[in-house]
Amino acid sequence: MKKISTILTSLCITVTVMVAQPTPQPPNAGFENWTGSGATIEATNYHSNKSGTGWASLGGQTCFKETSGPHSGSFCARIETISSLGNAVNGSLTSGIVNAPTTNKADGYIGTMEGASGSTINRIAFNGRPDSLVGWYKYTQSTTATGTGGANEIGKVYAILHLGNYYDPSAASSYHPDSSINKVGEALFLTQASNVGAWTRFSVPFSYVSAVTPQYILLNCTSSNNQLTSVSGSKLWLDDIGVVYHVSSVGVNDQEVKDENLKVYTFDKIIYVDFMTRTEGLSSISIFDITGKLISKQQLHNNRLNSFSVSELGSGMYLYELSGNNFHKSGKLLIN
Repeated sequence: MKKISTILTSLCITVTVMVAQPTPQPPNAGFENWTGSGATIEATNYHSNKSGTGWASLGGQTCFKETSGPHSGSFCARIETISSLGNAVNGSLTSGIVNAPTTNKADGYIGTMEGASGSTINRIAFNGRPDSLVGWYKYTQSTTATGTGGANEIGKVYAILHLGNYYDPSAASSYHPDSSINKVGEALFLTQASNVGAWTRFSVPFSYVSAVTPQYILLNCTSSNNQLTSVSGSKLWLDDIGVVYHVSSVGVNDQEVKDENLKVYTFDKIIYVDFMTRTEGLSSISIFDITGKLISKQQLHNNRLNSFSVSELGSGMYLYELSGNNFHKSGKLLIN
C-alpha cells in the first residue's frame, strides 16, 4: 500500500509541474525600445527606409518614435509617407529590409534579405501558428485628392509566416526570386480610406496555405498600401501589435489550460484560480497584456479557490504566469 501511495504521489507531482507550450509573439511590438537617433532612429527589431538598400536610404525619414499619446507605455510608432527627392516615399516599418534597387517605385520590395544573395539577412524566428493578428492604430489620410493614391490612400499591417527567405511582393522580379513557396500563412489588415483619430483596435485572421510549422515571421507596415502612390502626407500610428492563439471554450469563459490539479478561468471580469488538489502554501499569478507588459500580480492560497477582480482591464486577450513551489504554468485569458 505504501508503494502504491508513493507512485500516486509521484504522478500527482508530475502532472503539477507540466508547463504550457510557448506561444511566441513578435518582439518589441509595443515599440517601447528604439535604436539610433535623429533621422536614423528605428524601433528595435524593426527597420525603415533609412536602413534600406539602394535608393531607399537616400529618402527622408519615414518612421518616427512617437512620444505623444501612445496607446500604452511611453512610445508608439508613427509611419509617414513623405515627399523626398521629388517623389512620394512610402512610410515603412518592417522586420525585414526595404529594398529600392532603382528610382522606379515598381521595382521596390521588402524582403528578409538584400536581393537574391545579399549578405544582410533580417529575420525574426517564430514557430507559432496563431489565429489572428491584432493591434491598435490611428490613421491620417493625405489631404491630396489627386495623383496615384489620393483619396484612396490606406495604411497596411501585413504579417507573413514563412520558411527560409521571403519577399513582399512575393512574385519573382528582376531583383529577387519567387518566394511564394516559402509562405506558411498570412494576415493582412488595411485601414479605412479616411481619418481614424482615436486609438482603434484591429483584429484579422491568419489564413494558412501549408500545415507545416513556420520558421519566421515577417511584419510589414506602411502608411500607403499603394506601392506606386504619388501623394504624401498619410500617417499611420501603431502600438501593441500581437498575435492571438486559439483557445477552446468550456462552460462559461473557461479559457485556459487545465489539468487534474489546477484550473484557471474568467467570468464577468473576475479571474478564478482553483487548486483542485489542495495543499498548504502560497503561489502567485502575474497578468500581462499581449505586449508582455505586467498588468497585475496577485498572491494565491493553494488550499482553496482564489478569485480577484480585473474590472479595470479592457476586454481582450491577456497572458498569465502562475508560479509556486515546484511548479510553473503559463497561458492565455480572454477577458470580456
